[in-house]
Amino acid sequence: MLLPVALGDTAWQACLPASTQAAACKLGHFVAENAKSARAELKRMGHPGPLRDIAIEQLPENPTAADIERLLAPLGAGHDLGLMSEAGCPAIADPGALLVRRAHEKGISVKPLVGPSSLLLALMGSGLEGQRFAFHGYLPAREPERSRRIAELESESARRKQTQIFIETPYRNNVMFNAALSACRPRTRLCVATDLTLDSEFIRSLRIATWKAVPPPDLDRRPTVFLLLAD
Repeated sequence: MLLPVALGDTAWQACLPASTQAAACKLGHFVAENAKSARAELKRMGHPGPLRDIAIEQLPENPTAADIERLLAPLGAGHDLGLMSEAGCPAIADPGALLVRRAHEKGISVKPLVGPSSLLLALMGSGLEGQRFAFHGYLPAREPERSRRIAELESESARRKQTQIFIETPYRNNVMFNAALSACRPRTRLCVATDLTLDSEFIRSLRIATWKAVPPPDLDRRPTVFLLLAD
């Protein structure tokens, strides 16, 4: 059985149900983005096994077919296997989908475990359109391509009545925020959702014109989800 599990920077009790923690603590084999942080998270979750004995394989950034087969090998040996996300939701805007896809092709049971998804938490807290939405990942990092893409997403949002969701490398968050204020129309709504599930969590949704009239949030080096909805 392949079980996707999420990591995070807050206490597991604040964002994971006890059933997810219990399932993770029964596993002895994991695939993770970073073995060191995965081991530290399992310690925080109270994994009963000796941490040095837990088998944790790192998921390559661009796994080959051979990598996928190697990572799934414990399943062929009769072990359950956990897929751990560094700070998100496994295989949802995060690595791991190819591993899950291959498990299905091999007839292996896949059980998603309940945990936080930054995208869904941001959408829940935004007050924007929750019936129609799209995630676009990272936008262009340079101008004028970045502002052009934001304007395209705004037009698509108005046409489809759809919330547009995107992210940025944390050290460029403030630049992205300012680009959105410049590129979007005054009545377009913009939500910034920062440090989700942490004590420093900040979620605010305002029209562009209002954002321009209030002190800007400090988003520098803080994981942030951006959402916009045009009238």
